[in-house]
Amino acid sequence: MKGNRLQVRIAKAASEGRWNKVKALQWLLTHSFYGKAVAVKRVTENRGKKTEGVDGETWNTPEQKTKAINSLKRRGDQPQPLRRVHIPKANGKLRPLGIPTLRNRAMQALHLLALQPIAETTADHNSYGFRPERACRDAVAQCFAALASKKSAQWVLDADISGCFDNVSHDWLLANIPMDKAILRKWLKSGNDVSNQMTLMLGDERNVDVEFYPPPPFLHTHPLKKPVGRGGGVAST
Repeated sequence: MKGNRLQVRIAKAASEGRWNKVKALQWLLTHSFYGKAVAVKRVTENRGKKTEGVDGETWNTPEQKTKAINSLKRRGDQPQPLRRVHIPKANGKLRPLGIPTLRNRAMQALHLLALQPIAETTADHNSYGFRPERACRDAVAQCFAALASKKSAQWVLDADISGCFDNVSHDWLLANIPMDKAILRKWLKSGNDVSNQMTLMLGDERNVDVEFYPPPPFLHTHPLKKPVGRGGGVAST
């Protein structure tokens, strides 16, 4: 398929450091009918397909999906605010979720097609969180390989970034995520339907696309990342 070939070319250009070529290929992919059709297919066939955003729209019929494909245009695109909902956590507290509209999700899925080849080319080989074709069992296998030897590291550090997606720097994302900056800036400033506050466009596991994808892979390529311990090669999620 044309889109798959473009993704391969994006990955190859990224590995060679040809970023102008990457940008040009991303533009072709995000403006192609194939890319738009795949994006709409993704958001209308996942578990969140019936989850409405602030506009109350769902795309159920072929006519609605065709119209949606034709509506995914960069010019004039203005993301709508997120619909804010809260679900209970195991500790009794409430977890806030921001649910984008289907159109916003489709735009995210479209740009994810162009972003994912770069992330998978440049990200740490031993990171497993929010990565396609990777699961917890892969991280467990890598931990065993790194820690089973008598000469392995004696300590395992478990760290969590509190409120990562709520507090991640928008300036850092704009400077480090290799995608259309105008589109990304609009997503970051979309706000929500409760207070219209400036928030990162977030979604839960049912609606996940670009909004959850960038931080883990790209944080693992940040120049501040250093190996820790004697064993090395530990898994990160």
